[in-house]
Amino acid sequence: MRKYITKIGTLFISGLFVFTINGCTKLDETIYSEINSNNFYNNKTEVMQAALRPFTHMRAWIAPTGQNGYYYHAELSADQLAWPQKGKHGYDGGDHFRQHYHTWTDTENRLADAWKLLWSGLGYTNAALIDLQEVDYAPLGISDAEMAAILAELKVLRAFHYMKIMEMWGNVPIVTWIGDPLNPEQSTKAEVFDFIKTELEANVPLLLKNSNEMMGRISQTAGYAMLAELYLNAEYWIGTAMWDECIAACDKIISGEAGGINGGPTLADDLNLNFSNVNVTSPEILFQLAYSQKANQSLGWGGFFMGYDNLKNVLNVDYGGWNAFVVIPSAFDAYEENDLRKKEWFLFGPQYLYGTNTPVLGTEEYNGKPFVLVNSIRRESEGDLTSEGSMAEGEENSGARFHKYKSGTINDPNYHENHYVIYRLTEIYFNKAEAIMRKNGGNATQEAVDLINASRERAFSAADWPSARYTTATLTMDELLAERGREFIFEGKRRTDLVRFGEFTNGTWWDHTPTGDPNRELYPIPYIQLGANPNLTQNPGY
Repeated sequence: MRKYITKIGTLFISGLFVFTINGCTKLDETIYSEINSNNFYNNKTEVMQAALRPFTHMRAWIAPTGQNGYYYHAELSADQLAWPQKGKHGYDGGDHFRQHYHTWTDTENRLADAWKLLWSGLGYTNAALIDLQEVDYAPLGISDAEMAAILAELKVLRAFHYMKIMEMWGNVPIVTWIGDPLNPEQSTKAEVFDFIKTELEANVPLLLKNSNEMMGRISQTAGYAMLAELYLNAEYWIGTAMWDECIAACDKIISGEAGGINGGPTLADDLNLNFSNVNVTSPEILFQLAYSQKANQSLGWGGFFMGYDNLKNVLNVDYGGWNAFVVIPSAFDAYEENDLRKKEWFLFGPQYLYGTNTPVLGTEEYNGKPFVLVNSIRRESEGDLTSEGSMAEGEENSGARFHKYKSGTINDPNYHENHYVIYRLTEIYFNKAEAIMRKNGGNATQEAVDLINASRERAFSAADWPSARYTTATLTMDELLAERGREFIFEGKRRTDLVRFGEFTNGTWWDHTPTGDPNRELYPIPYIQLGANPNLTQNPGY
């Protein structure tokens, strides 16, 4: 006997050719309670609950909190982060090795999970749109303009999902309904791009302007940031440059026309404010996922980024991790020694109990010895001090570690209140500068230099700034890519940047050598999905 509770009509049905369903031999059903679209949407609060449900699911695939989502693939395949084996820990069937060396296959379980997570999110969004477009909202006190903004927000969220799906897999189906058709036809990347572009251009102007009340939701600043990203990558994605369109979208945000948090948008003066446990106050953030420890919904980055329990004693926090992600040595070396980001955004060197000079001790290769994080991934405990190391040679202290998001200590009244930032104004400055330079044959103009220097200046002391600032001669395209890496490390953007700059399959970093295979710029469609939908065709090279 199957027992179930139906929830808000189609709202929680997300099976877009994603999951296989195992039926029972006896199909008698006992319904304990039933809520559907006919008896749920009784007030504005219930309408907003339906509209905001897809945002909850976003946490599963875009934030650095799970092992298998978009973030994992966006960072571990690029040139800044790795998950090496450390002694007997972290091999995990070679999953992380294949990401690092670009040797993945269509049978990767983590890749299949990423597909499910993204398409499930799309399903939640489609389901909410289907329900809400049928709601008689006027008796609920919702105006035409308010409902138009709610529906526009969901359509923009759907377009954002599609942009990430297209980025990972290229040719995919365009689906706007639940379960119909059962096996949707595959569309070309150009068709998917055009769908995203059309949806964003039509709906972003209908969104509410950014404000404190829109925190955690998609306002106009978020929508124009999505358009700026789409236009910036258009030349790579569809072969048509859209530099002017990118600049125009950036200007909508920079000018303040799209609104801003706390009177913004402006760049945060403090290097750490955008990622701190009071980043709710930052005037720079354009789109974030709202988290709160007080509401038992904290941003749990610790699993990926924290070491074993010894590191939580360094920071005086109550969360530990798997000693998983480390910074690739060549990425850490990309920072100048006087770059304040190198000091503020990483844990490195000897580690001490919080507030003391007492060394924290190791528990594995350095059991009982002072724990010192080193910028290498090799067997130093065995006297190996000369080799470059490899993914298989890590130890418990290998690599600089993540300290960009700061939760504060346990005693902090805002402990672990950090929101997760998806777009911030600095990225818009970088996008506009890049579009200007690409229009100018890859050469910097003074406007492009000023845009990059505006954020870079906060990374250097007043004494160091005169020699650290860029000029039209020193801001080359290669340097722009390097500075994007330094500024946006840990933010889930590096794979996209490397692909756009032609360095994803051609670049060399640490022990990764180029594959030279352009097919690796897309992931394979998981084999289980090819079996579930006969209308899907595998990407070239797999």
